[in-house]
Amino acid sequence: MKELSPVPPDALAVDTRDLRKEFVRKDRKRGKRRVAALEDVTLEIARGECVAILGQNGSGKSTLVRLLSTLLLPDGGTARVFGYDVVREDKAVRRLVNRVSVEASFFKKMSPAENLHYAARFYGMTLSETSGRIPEILARVGFPPDRRTEPMENLSRGMQQKVALARALLTSPVLLLLDEPTTGLDPRSKLEVQGFIREMRAVHDSTILLCTHDLAEAEALAERVGILDRGRLLALETANELKARFEAETLEEAFFAATGRGFDDEHDELDAEERKVLA
Repeated sequence: MKELSPVPPDALAVDTRDLRKEFVRKDRKRGKRRVAALEDVTLEIARGECVAILGQNGSGKSTLVRLLSTLLLPDGGTARVFGYDVVREDKAVRRLVNRVSVEASFFKKMSPAENLHYAARFYGMTLSETSGRIPEILARVGFPPDRRTEPMENLSRGMQQKVALARALLTSPVLLLLDEPTTGLDPRSKLEVQGFIREMRAVHDSTILLCTHDLAEAEALAERVGILDRGRLLALETANELKARFEAETLEEAFFAATGRGFDDEHDELDAEERKVLA
């Protein structure tokens, strides 16, 4: 297996400074206008840490993950992954990062096993390393054996999510970016995924950025919890510190106190320009 990009021992896993991303939105009265999806986000994550980011759909969580995984370019500020700049050193960043998302990219005409073999080759893994490991990992995420040869386009979102998780387990990334990783999964699979997240940290020394709607999941898995609202990072502390600061008994109450909105209030984060970029 080829070596990944060298990781400086003293580098932060994630280090963003005044990170900004804008998209064009159409307004019937004012026409097209630029709106910030992320606004001056400064964030530090130490190696081996698990940080959860809470926010409604449209808060900027997915945009943050896409910027850190080099799928989008920032409009301002900087972002580094283990010391590598996500713009100038994107190839090095990609070899250290794996993203699990409800809209993770796959070759839709290829099967789950074929997609995993392709990912393994990108990370320098040989056929002998993956021939037995891929079926084992698919079994561990609960993917049915009789559907492993079907094209990805025939699978449900939940099934595709399991393949994305299998890909992350296969390549053992140094930084794992989880964007709603348990969305679309049944309760048993959800618990299994949470166990895998713990395993990635314990066995592979992975750093985790977890963006989630599940407050219990965030509190159970993360050392620190951030609140992202309308593109701004309002707080990043331990769950207990957040509850103490906002005099709340639960994370949901703390979230409401910080944002003035309920956790289920949402707006559409994806606009026409972003969909075009990601197509």
